[in-house]
Amino acid sequence: MITTAEQLRAIYAQPAERALRKQLDHLDAYCQRIIALSPFCVIATAGEGGALLDASPRGGPRGFVKCADAHRLLLPDAGGNNRLDSLTNLLRDPRIAMLFFVPGVDETLRVNGTARLRDEPEFIGQFEGERQLPKLVIEVQVSEAYLHCAKALMRSKLWSADAQIERSELPTLNQIIHAQMGSMTAPESQDDMVRRYRQQIVDEQGAS
Repeated sequence: MITTAEQLRAIYAQPAERALRKQLDHLDAYCQRIIALSPFCVIATAGEGGALLDASPRGGPRGFVKCADAHRLLLPDAGGNNRLDSLTNLLRDPRIAMLFFVPGVDETLRVNGTARLRDEPEFIGQFEGERQLPKLVIEVQVSEAYLHCAKALMRSKLWSADAQIERSELPTLNQIIHAQMGSMTAPESQDDMVRRYRQQIVDEQGAS
């Protein structure tokens, strides 16, 4: 078992100079271009007092996360399950990490920083006409930004058509949740769920 940093480093080579020097303290033009093309990111937050970490997917039209400038990002909060895990975590511990994906591109962009929850009109208004106006915007002060190489997505063949899994390989989400909850009612079908989600998204866009 590895229990010390010295043991860990003993089984890995030292990082190359490029791996260390690629880290920035701001969003350069290349980082901003990736964010402008990205329709999907994962955000990670931490609760106070050693609470478990939380990773949450966020998506929208490409460029749904805005670069206010080289040091700030604006992430609109979209409707979800109203657990508010990530948002509550950020109130207690402002640290946030973001991983941006661009479909068809194997490199990803990682951004670390601190966040504030903004509901002022000047923040909400940044998303006027693009989608349903968010209730709040996560303002991220960027501390670190760097690109991850393509190897992880190349190994997974994430964007390859021959790597796609038929949805029928898994039970529907509602079947899984019903089983986990021990519910005896009939679960919603996959087709009905997809239609409902699509309508909710259309309604969000129409409410802008």
